[in-house]
Amino acid sequence: MRIIKIGISLFSLLVLTSCNNEEEITPYRGKVKFETISVSSKLAGRINELYVAEGDEVQKGDTLAFIDIPEINAKMMQAEGAIMAARGHFNMANAGATKEQLSQIEGKLDAAKAELEFAQESYSRLNNMYRDSLVTRQRLDEVKMKLQMARAQVAALEAKREEAGKSVRTEQLAQARGQLDRARGAKEEVLTAFSEMYLIAPANMTIETISLEEGELLSPGYALVNGYKRNSLYFRFTINESRIYDFERGSELVMINPYTKEEITGRITYIKQLPQYAEITSTAPLYDLAESVYELKVIPTSNTTGKTYYTNATILIKD
Repeated sequence: MRIIKIGISLFSLLVLTSCNNEEEITPYRGKVKFETISVSSKLAGRINELYVAEGDEVQKGDTLAFIDIPEINAKMMQAEGAIMAARGHFNMANAGATKEQLSQIEGKLDAAKAELEFAQESYSRLNNMYRDSLVTRQRLDEVKMKLQMARAQVAALEAKREEAGKSVRTEQLAQARGQLDRARGAKEEVLTAFSEMYLIAPANMTIETISLEEGELLSPGYALVNGYKRNSLYFRFTINESRIYDFERGSELVMINPYTKEEITGRITYIKQLPQYAEITSTAPLYDLAESVYELKVIPTSNTTGKTYYTNATILIKD
């Protein structure tokens, strides 16, 4: 009989304890959050040196790591060579023909004029002979054709001499300028890649994790440094649909830290529906699986200076 009484007493104690726990459970349980920042590289390289450690606080613009990318030096030499060649071609095109080129054209023109003079004399002589019926009409036409070809040759060389005396055609100059611009663009691309060798902090942040160590290979887009942006504190609550109508975007809330009993006020900045697999901040048994779940983002409006908050720590909405 005594054993039965002891069993009943223990059962009653468990029931009372369970009831007390249920009274402590609130449907408005949230988490402390900070805006996260991930820093990665656009290019693959080996981590040569890390300048920060986990837990460090850095300022915007601080160097976090140096990535060794050997290909950049070779590409820079190629870009410099391309610019030098393109600039030389552009200067030559802009200046026009050289004295040597003009001298060669003049020599060809003198030879063509001599051939034209000879063709004119030959045509005059055969024309007189044709009148005396000493040569055929076909023979005269052949000489006449050579005369026309000589005249065309002289005209072409005179036009070439005139063009060489000026700058090159607009199209050629534009082509040379385009090649120079393309070479300069290639150099700018290399300079941009060169800047990627240094990973820079994009904002004032606290370093949470460093995913690789010195000597390891960093892939493009892989986050080397993860952290939290300072002064970006907010609170995240998940509310089921039967209770969501108690809240309104822009309204003020009073929250409390269940461990320090410190109170803080905040404003709801957005309310959005979450997918079924989303992270739930409140106690799971308080939710009906058939209900939709919504997220509240609350920005603190009271002064948080000097107060300590840890990411994913519990925060409650005060009734």
